[in-house]
Amino acid sequence: MRLTMGGLRTRLLLSYLAVVGVGLLTLLLATLALGPTLFDRAMGHMMGGMMGGMMGGMVASVQASATQAFQTAMLQALVLSGLAAGVAAVVVSLLVSSRIVTPVQQLAGASERIAAGHYTERVPVSGSDELATLATQFNTMAEELETVERRRVALIGDVAHELRTPLATLEGYTEGLLDGVVQPTATTWAVLHDEVGRLTRLVQDLQDLSRAEAHQLPVSPSPHAPSELANAAVARLMPQFREKGIHLVVQVPPTLPPVLADPDRITQVLINVLGNALRYTPQHGTVTVTAERSDPSVSFHVADTGIGIASENLPHVFERFYRVDKARSRALGGAGIGLTIAKALVEAHGGQIWATSAGLGHGATFSFSLPLAP
Repeated sequence: MRLTMGGLRTRLLLSYLAVVGVGLLTLLLATLALGPTLFDRAMGHMMGGMMGGMMGGMVASVQASATQAFQTAMLQALVLSGLAAGVAAVVVSLLVSSRIVTPVQQLAGASERIAAGHYTERVPVSGSDELATLATQFNTMAEELETVERRRVALIGDVAHELRTPLATLEGYTEGLLDGVVQPTATTWAVLHDEVGRLTRLVQDLQDLSRAEAHQLPVSPSPHAPSELANAAVARLMPQFREKGIHLVVQVPPTLPPVLADPDRITQVLINVLGNALRYTPQHGTVTVTAERSDPSVSFHVADTGIGIASENLPHVFERFYRVDKARSRALGGAGIGLTIAKALVEAHGGQIWATSAGLGHGATFSFSLPLAP
């Protein structure tokens, strides 16, 4: 939509001129109606009593002539001043309407370019009035759209990359089986089964991620002891920690007050966080699960002695498909979705999740809070 001279600018100019015209017309009518009466009264008081008798008629004639001259001069003055006021009103109206229309034209042009896919568009912000506020909000919206588009493109690339590896493995083994190069042994079928399982888990994670970002993950919180939640998650992952040779310690006091939690969902959060610690902690390392009361909530902490996280990476660890060490992460497995899902689940409970680390080589601690049960 283009704003032309026949559009908003013209309407603003006409509205200003209408206001000026009404004011001038009111001034003209009021002056013509009241001016002669007031002038006659003033002249009568001034000349009355000064001369009488035979001079009365002459005085009246002079007064009538003066009144006529006054009316003519007044009308000419009003016409000339009206013309001057009209010219000034046109100039000022053009300046004011330009001040209003130009930012609107910039917004309209930028919105057209954003609609065409140019998400880097921004409009200049000047002043502190409503138009400046509108421009600021427009730029904020454009920035959010650019971020969403960038994440969408990254998501497509990451999903394609995650699918490529298991599909390539399946394709290679099936071609080998068809050509007779690979023998259909139990080991071969186990590899194929593992790759299919990997694809299944990836699809399930993507489905959970989609529902999480759409705020459609069902949560049914009820009072539960923090130790119960922690022990349930630890029991499911303990065999994997033992297999890798990592010491898993649970230090959750049974005396902590109950929290409002959906046990299945919070177990999923703890499994995702513990799985992340398992993936990045070397053999003979230690992972410690603790909890503490921090009114009006209980905070859970999962601390590891793994590779740690650099300070510049901490704000991004909960973003989907984000990896601190991309090369090692792919080798160790995982799609980079678990922490994103964990964040969505914790926030659905009304809690918060965060990560801290002293830097690379110093381990990391992932924490989240859950509200106390009433």
